Amino acid sequence: MWSSPGFWRPINADFVRDHAVPDVTDRQKAIMSIKQAATAHPIQQVLAERWSPYGFEDRPVLPADLCSLFEAARWAASSYNEQPWNYLLATREDSQEFGRLLLCLVEANRAWAKAAPVLVLGVVSLKFARNHQTNRAAVHDLGLAAGNLAMEATARGLSVHQMIGIFPDRAREIYQIPEHFEAWTAMAIGYKADPAKLPDALKERDLTPRQRKPLNEFVFTGQWGQPSPLGLKHDTGHLVPGSI
Repeated sequence: MWSSPGFWRPINADFVRDHAVPDVTDRQKAIMSIKQAATAHPIQQVLAERWSPYGFEDRPVLPADLCSLFEAARWAASSYNEQPWNYLLATREDSQEFGRLLLCLVEANRAWAKAAPVLVLGVVSLKFARNHQTNRAAVHDLGLAAGNLAMEATARGLSVHQMIGIFPDRAREIYQIPEHFEAWTAMAIGYKADPAKLPDALKERDLTPRQRKPLNEFVFTGQWGQPSPLGLKHDTGHLVPGSI
């Protein structure tokens, strides 16, 4: 028995028992259909299913699942295998730590992220450990690790909402983050909630189909802005439904 196509991970009976996703209601199926990426070209199912909800259920995430999410991040590619990512983790089960991390988010994000069972700060090392030179790929590599984490979460029935709206200086003060490291992003992790439980503004976001540019708007050949023949030949030319 195997996981989603392209994810060659054997799944045994114990995994299914411990990580089974609850029965999906008709309403949940309808929401999933709205948020599913309508791709112009075939991609792995887990990529099409990933989206960033604003609403989270009041349900804890198993420590074993969190370990697997960070294990996925651990195996991301990085320049010179520098692995410049670091994470600060807090769960709602530890209200004091959760409150400290929540203070690092801007108010607009704090308003909805406080309902998530898990919050994470992504911290990046901006210099190479081997020679102390600036690592221009560091933020890129933090993003790769976050991508791995988000895909692993999706495969496990979890959701991740990433945020750039944080207070890096406040995070440095609270957590004593050393020089040449910087808090860059945050993540809310958990099980997506029914949008009907959200305030109207957030409900609309969670029920709006996702959109993406077609290939011919960002894949160029020859010079900047000149669409590649690849995109011209195969794209429909329409905006492709594809939330952050």
